[in-house]
Amino acid sequence: MTTSNSTGNLGSKLAPHVEALKKQGVEVTPDASSRHLHNGIDTPLPPADLHGSYTNNRPLPTEGITERRAWIIGSGIAGLSAAFFLIRDGHMPAGNITFLEEQEIEGGSLDGAGNAEDGYIVRGGREMEMTYQNFWDVFSEIPALELPAPFTVLDEYRIVNDADKNWSKARLLENQGQIKDFSTMDLTRRQQLEVIRLLLARKEDLDDITVEQWFSGGFLSTSFYTFWRTMFAFQNWHSVLEMKLYMHRFLHLMDGLNDMTSLVFPKYNQYDSFVRPLMTWLKDQGVNIQYDMIVTDLDLDLDTGDGTRTVKTIQCHGGDGDKTFNVGACDLVFVTTGSMTEDTAYGDDDTAPRLKDSDKAGRGSGWQLWRNLAGKSEVFGRPDKFCGDIPGSTWESVTLTCKPSPLMDKLKDLSVNDPYSGFTATGGIVTFTDSSWLMSFTCNRQPHFPDQPDDVIVLWTYALLMDKPGDYVKKPMPECTGKEVLIEMCYHLGLTDQLDEVLAATKTRIALMPYITAQFMPRARGDRPQVVPEGCTNLACMGQFVETHNDVVFTLESSVRTARIGVYSLLGIDKQVPDIYPGQYDIRRLLRATRTLNNNEAFLGEGILRRLLGGTYFENILPLGPDEDPADLHKSGLFDNQLQVIRRLVEENHTLDEAKGWVQGILDKLRGRG
Repeated sequence: MTTSNSTGNLGSKLAPHVEALKKQGVEVTPDASSRHLHNGIDTPLPPADLHGSYTNNRPLPTEGITERRAWIIGSGIAGLSAAFFLIRDGHMPAGNITFLEEQEIEGGSLDGAGNAEDGYIVRGGREMEMTYQNFWDVFSEIPALELPAPFTVLDEYRIVNDADKNWSKARLLENQGQIKDFSTMDLTRRQQLEVIRLLLARKEDLDDITVEQWFSGGFLSTSFYTFWRTMFAFQNWHSVLEMKLYMHRFLHLMDGLNDMTSLVFPKYNQYDSFVRPLMTWLKDQGVNIQYDMIVTDLDLDLDTGDGTRTVKTIQCHGGDGDKTFNVGACDLVFVTTGSMTEDTAYGDDDTAPRLKDSDKAGRGSGWQLWRNLAGKSEVFGRPDKFCGDIPGSTWESVTLTCKPSPLMDKLKDLSVNDPYSGFTATGGIVTFTDSSWLMSFTCNRQPHFPDQPDDVIVLWTYALLMDKPGDYVKKPMPECTGKEVLIEMCYHLGLTDQLDEVLAATKTRIALMPYITAQFMPRARGDRPQVVPEGCTNLACMGQFVETHNDVVFTLESSVRTARIGVYSLLGIDKQVPDIYPGQYDIRRLLRATRTLNNNEAFLGEGILRRLLGGTYFENILPLGPDEDPADLHKSGLFDNQLQVIRRLVEENHTLDEAKGWVQGILDKLRGRG
């Protein structure tokens, strides 16, 4: 990949426009939700809501880029993406980029290791979707894992998922392995209003409010919330602000929430699918990586008098002792603040995991580095808001390496294809709704590892309410060995009379992660740093614990987004990082989500819309249920029936008391503004 040190070779005809663009600049991080968008002479370009191929422009190199160096602390997906954007869009020579990685392997939380004999292990998996624009931008240029050049990871991903549609036929189980109806969201009209109320709420009004403080107890018992919390790993005590952001971010997927048809999964585990091809490309470009290098602190020049903050040195500890790296005046530093998987405790068939003592919690390198930065200035946020409540941020996953057994026979019954076929199996997680642990498991496409033998299946299980005694193994999940977790799972699958066969054919490896949902903890403004904290001249923060306008946490997309923002901001690149996919503003998506939340029944006012739009160009924007025909809806008198419902609701004041209260509150605010 070629680089350029200046724009001087662009030619005189383009030079005036280059200079004008430098003066004008580009808004790197647009917020399409914070303004009234319109076309006009005063509207900056590109528009804040721009998506699509027009965003794929190649920016010009900035002055002196070949002389600058970049230090990237951590080689998780954020760090790897930062290097990608430095090379492709920043035109930085790859040899000027150095990773400082504390582990002996790259990837951060995106792991995947082991073998069929000792057991495979993945601490987590990836529920992907199609609108991760920043993520897919990266992998549209990274060479494919198995296809020959010029094909990319994205090309490979599309082939697998376009040919093998994802769906679940057993999303919920009960009564020891019986499939439970999961066709609707199970929301009453009042509970639907609770969702609408959250969507209408302003983000700044939700500081430090939890899910259980916002929603009623009845809502927390619905199928909708079961789908939601088990798919995204939300707990009742987590941030309702983050839940709101999730609802806006994934509103376009609402009608696939129950059967998982909205998801696309990789062929292999997260490491082999994403980390390995991206790291291979980066090394081929010439980046440097130093393993076993723990960054303990950054020395910043704070006494500048102008409010700037500049990294001068990087303090490290490695296998050869303490080290100091000097950061040049024009060099850049990218740091992943915090870590979801730091201090993971491991277990196996016969050993339960053991976490560090509480007085040592949050003292690992990722958290300690962030704490050290926060101690220098409040612009770096408040890490203890996220790592200070381990019981609230912990859960455990177990990876099962399975030979043929009754467990595999039961798995076939719950899968949409034979698990040994290489096609979609369970189509996502399967949840035991009557499990005291609220246990879920999944079987992704097999093989899950490239070297996996044909007769081996890899399963993954986790639980949200693991501190309660199990239903068969009367212990909290973290106190259990791998075999005991497997026994509890077999109980909920109705396999207790065949335990010996299952245990003999299955290896278990446990990962107990004390910060795995730390990013979901209740937060307020200022708790997370900006990607480029105020006054910082050469430092960017990345990952799951930094502020973005509208994106969510716990996704690969948010890690890539923050890395991209950091690169563009520090280098002054005239290119925009697209805001989140605007599905929430698409009337078709909104109507579809409304139908879904109304348990796939016609929503209030739908009959009127069908009467107005029937036979017009726009009639197909109205959603249909699985077996519905618009002509049948018209014949059934939906319009007349809904008019009667509206009249009845108006007469039954108690049904609308809560909604009337919200409307009255809005009217009061409007009068106050007048």
